[in-house]
Amino acid sequence: MRSDNDRSKRIIRTSYIGIAANVLLAAFKAAVGLLANSIAIVMDAVNNLSDALSSVITIVGTKLSARPADRKHPFGFGRIEYFSAIIIAVIVLSAGVTSLIESVKKIIEPTQPEYTRLTFVVIIVAVVVKLLLGQYVKKQGERLKSDALIASGSDAVFDALITFTTLFSAIIMLIWNVSIDGVLGALISVVIIKAGVEMLASPVNELLGARVSPELVHAIKREIMGFDGVHGVNDVILHNYGPDVMIGSLHISVDDTMDAHRIHLLTRHITEQMFARYDIVMTVGIYAIATGNNKHADLQSIVLQTLGQHDDIEQVHGFFYDEDENLVSVDVVPELSVHDEQAFCERLVAELQPLMPDVKLSIVIDHNYSE
Repeated sequence: MRSDNDRSKRIIRTSYIGIAANVLLAAFKAAVGLLANSIAIVMDAVNNLSDALSSVITIVGTKLSARPADRKHPFGFGRIEYFSAIIIAVIVLSAGVTSLIESVKKIIEPTQPEYTRLTFVVIIVAVVVKLLLGQYVKKQGERLKSDALIASGSDAVFDALITFTTLFSAIIMLIWNVSIDGVLGALISVVIIKAGVEMLASPVNELLGARVSPELVHAIKREIMGFDGVHGVNDVILHNYGPDVMIGSLHISVDDTMDAHRIHLLTRHITEQMFARYDIVMTVGIYAIATGNNKHADLQSIVLQTLGQHDDIEQVHGFFYDEDENLVSVDVVPELSVHDEQAFCERLVAELQPLMPDVKLSIVIDHNYSE
């Protein structure tokens, strides 16, 4: 598995390529603008220098996120990458809104733009460079799971799209003498604003604690169920502390005859595999399954069979009988359609109590945090 240091180096290297491409494109535009005495082209060159800002933000964010954990931040600084992605997404949103305002102005008060061969050359070069750069940076971001790189690459692609609409509207103007610059600009601006909102949603959701992918949870459960002695996996909870740092916990069900030494060995093997395969620091809890012919097993059978017939219950686990308290406890995960959890719990107790009148009941409402 690729190390965090290697991933950071790849992200920074990609960002440097983005800066270099924007600087070279800016130098090309500035040279052409000065030779042609065109203020518009020179100003466009300055704009390209500002486009390198998203790459600079990515580099700074990546370097800060790579700082080692300290006493105040025991899980490291990986989440700083999400802040970098948010800043870049806001830049994209701002560009979309600005472009929309300017496009609406052109629709209300159309202007007669002037195009030369030199202008066309600059536009074509800008479109090709930005498109290639954007696709490259975006693919690297997807490969490295970097929201900041993905946002930076999308920013470059949208720049290419805006510039292409200028080229397309210029061709329409030269052929049919019709100005569609404002209308095209407005349509593209709406697309950029929509994409900016979507780019903003991803890192914000990560900071808010978004649910991890069901595919990952299913893969984890499948692997753990492959361990000898594991009869069930429940209560999977995972927290992201950056693209490469995840903290989690879960419960496994084992026979109540398994001794502490074997449980210790089993949980150690599970935590080692979770870290090796997924970079997850996992805590493993234990549920004991009643075995043999005894009161524990009889009560367990009654509870599981009765609750298992309910369509509004997703999971039943964590059964435990406390002999000293004469108390049966069980965890129940209700369907999302269940809103009054207290009433639901009371209904289940009322259903179970006649089947075990001499036993106290405690039903704990649990929730599915990962699927």
